Amino acid sequence: MNKCDRPTLEPLHLLDELESVLKIKAFPMNWPLGTGIDFVGVYDRSAHQAHLFERTVGGAFRAPVAVGHWGDPLVKDRLDPAAFAKVSEELEMLELAGTVFDDQEVLAGRVTPVFFGSAMNNFGVQLLLDGFLRYSAAPKGRNVSAGYIAPEHPEFSGFIFKIQANMDPKHRDRIAFLRVCSGQFERDMTVTHTRTGKKVRLSSSHKLFGNERETVDLAYPGDIIGLVGHSDFGIGDTLTTDPAIVYREIPRFTPESFSYLHNPNTGKYKQFRQGLDQLLQEGVIQILQLRDAIVKVPLLAAVGPLQFEVVQFRLESEYGAESRLETAPWTVVRWLPLDFKEEAIAALNLPTGSRVAYDSAEHAVLLFPSEWAMNYFAQTNASIPLSAWPHGGHFAPNPAELAPPARAY
Repeated sequence: MNKCDRPTLEPLHLLDELESVLKIKAFPMNWPLGTGIDFVGVYDRSAHQAHLFERTVGGAFRAPVAVGHWGDPLVKDRLDPAAFAKVSEELEMLELAGTVFDDQEVLAGRVTPVFFGSAMNNFGVQLLLDGFLRYSAAPKGRNVSAGYIAPEHPEFSGFIFKIQANMDPKHRDRIAFLRVCSGQFERDMTVTHTRTGKKVRLSSSHKLFGNERETVDLAYPGDIIGLVGHSDFGIGDTLTTDPAIVYREIPRFTPESFSYLHNPNTGKYKQFRQGLDQLLQEGVIQILQLRDAIVKVPLLAAVGPLQFEVVQFRLESEYGAESRLETAPWTVVRWLPLDFKEEAIAALNLPTGSRVAYDSAEHAVLLFPSEWAMNYFAQTNASIPLSAWPHGGHFAPNPAELAPPARAY
């Protein structure tokens, strides 16, 4: 629970909302002492200690901490009598009627530890990190087509789960974050990029924490490393010394929102194009091109419209390129089979308002203005199988998945 240094709901109310929305029991590992400008620290329930913080400007440095037991003059002096009495009552209530902590229940996903604090001011951050290391699960094995891959498997393997563009604006760098799943990572090792089949040397590997970055020479299962300078890497890609290992760990959701992205300043075309290309590599949005379009305006596709606004903001703030969004009339996209010929595409009889487009891998897609139009096309063209996922590339679904996954956040 972040931002305790700002006005918040009562902590008991927050816990109740968490449990009712996520359908999971919550166990507060610590408890906030005050709220907003009166927030002075947290009480560690397991150690029975109050951690009192001194504010630092913007959290630039770790906040100084004074530790004392509940009831010590050190604690009473920092809290006014009313706040001290209120927190004492809440702590007693948690002990009598709160969720019982069981680390096996946590690992089973039925109970979640909850930490309170303020990341901006470094209030409670260390307690959260220590708790994460203490209670989180050890790395587990994964099933792939080649069999079960345990963390102790001798061959190195891992998958890309996140790509962040422009982390260093001075160098326009791009970092692919890799989770190590088996074996041992060594800097400068050569691995197979399974999607392309190419051999890749992993020479620029880093560990990142906040604004800090340091070189990583060795990494083990469960570790996260950042790989710089590999433009071919995509979300979900597997890197391994054994090409038989291919992970399918990243779920994909079919786009439901579509917008044109215009460049209103032709003098900034280079920045606009470069920024858009780098942001597309992060995998949050996709780009489509309409078939037979007279003007090649990028058509963006995403799960929700907020992602378009994020792209606009980052284009301007990070690349200095303005843009203008224009909502497109489609709400449903489906991919045609890979072997669907161009002449067959030209002969398609589409419902009113529907169009043919191509994704970044030149695979043909159909855009429909409504679910009804898509269902009508599917009924009248039963011999043409449609897919809710892109084919191949970074976005290949697990072959075992026969239907689109339920929306999950």
